[in-house]
Amino acid sequence: MNYSSRSPYTPKVDAKSAAIQLLSRRDHGEYELRQKMLNKGYPLADIDNALHFCIEHRYLDDERFAKSQVRQHIYKGHGKRRILQDLSLKKVSESIALRALEEEGVDWFELAKETADKRFKGQKSTDTKEYAKQVRFLQYRGFDFDEIKYAIDCLGSIQH
Repeated sequence: MNYSSRSPYTPKVDAKSAAIQLLSRRDHGEYELRQKMLNKGYPLADIDNALHFCIEHRYLDDERFAKSQVRQHIYKGHGKRRILQDLSLKKVSESIALRALEEEGVDWFELAKETADKRFKGQKSTDTKEYAKQVRFLQYRGFDFDEIKYAIDCLGSIQH
């Protein structure tokens, strides 16, 4: 027997049970769950039936998944662009992703400011090299130019 390709599930566990077990640990998006099931070697027809069952019973919900992902990203100090990119990679529809962002009601300028302050400890850049480093950091975090400019302009003016 080849143990390296052995699934953590016994062959007795059907696709529906495996899907429910995965969803009991944490929320998944439909695409993400489908990929996990495929990687475990379940036949496509069984996966489709299991996902349909989970969607029908609201165990699997891309909208709920998107909201959860948005909250996690915001907590980490990520901007709108980074969140949308991540949800796109997880094959969550753009309309669901945008709705989840909108419902969160975040002030992206303030989040960028808090993220910059936390990372740079309230210190404004003293030269162009340091300024560029701060801009790149906030770009990587997913903030747009106006949010980055606001955040960097506010550095040094926050009282600790």
